[in-house]
Amino acid sequence: MGKEETSAAVMDKVRNVFSKMAWLNKLTMEQRLEGYQPSEVHCIEFIGKNQDSNVTKLASSLFMTRSAISKITKKLVKKGYIESYQKPDNKKEVYFKLTEKGQAVFEVHERTHEEFQQRDQVIFDQVTEQQYEELARFLVKYDQHLDQEIEKLEL
Repeated sequence: MGKEETSAAVMDKVRNVFSKMAWLNKLTMEQRLEGYQPSEVHCIEFIGKNQDSNVTKLASSLFMTRSAISKITKKLVKKGYIESYQKPDNKKEVYFKLTEKGQAVFEVHERTHEEFQQRDQVIFDQVTEQQYEELARFLVKYDQHLDQEIEKLEL
């Protein structure tokens, strides 16, 4: 098999594994976070993990438009999951932080991801340190390539 055929086969496997993982995880997430849209949960997750989250940072990280993020954050503020604030030295920028209600959703989401990691740990335990390093190098290169392709679209 040539290099092009091999890379195509690898990408098929990556898509297949990702699709299975997403499908399997989605079932549990939908049960535990019933009534929440995935985009809302992803916003809550980002805000929970990142101090001084704003619309621009959320849009960039979640690969959504600022307009879409503005709508989601307004909805989350209205529902009481996040609150907005401004810094004393910057009255222009609006930032978000989780409320107690939002923190509870964040914790359910995080615990569920930890359970997924534990479920799959049996496979990760079989991977050698060298294999991890090689895979990590490949993923970094591929991630950088995709970032460059995204930058081209934004011009």
